[in-house]
Amino acid sequence: MKTVEETIKELPPELQQEVEDFVQFLIEKRMRRPKGPLKLDWRGALRDLRDQYTSVTLQHKVLEWWGD
Repeated sequence: MKTVEETIKELPPELQQEVEDFVQFLIEKRMRRPKGPLKLDWRGALRDLRDQYTSVTLQHKVLEWWGD
């Protein structure tokens, strides 16, 4: 069985570069960490609408928007 390095060496140079870019992307993606606790600045923003809509009504509306 070939190693990953051997397999990559069989690719043309432009694809080798693409593999290298993808590996770098995966490394950076894994290294990203949240920058602190979640902010809930939006909490309570729709308080004035609570008498017009129930949570069930909103759930049905979301399903409608998503196209079921």
